[in-house]
Amino acid sequence: MEDKIVVNPKILSGKPIIKGTRISVEFTLEMLSSGMSVDDITDEYPHLKREDVLAAIEYAAKSIKHEELIFLIEPNKLRVISSYDAPKIPG
Repeated sequence: MEDKIVVNPKILSGKPIIKGTRISVEFTLEMLSSGMSVDDITDEYPHLKREDVLAAIEYAAKSIKHEELIFLIEPNKLRVISSYDAPKIPG
């Protein structure tokens, strides 16, 4: 399923998308979280297959699995931010 999700900086600013579409993994997850089923999504977007939606879910799960948490300790305060929310340090 990994070959179904691609990243192209020229499409949706490089967000991961379902190959051959302009439908992002993020948008797919938003549809699911709004209560749409996989069948609802494939009915709404007939060019998508069940495997495409499942690949988006798998991609998101793997992304979260490799997410790093950064703990910031300040006086009387502990903050946890994900690596996705952390300020980017130029390379």
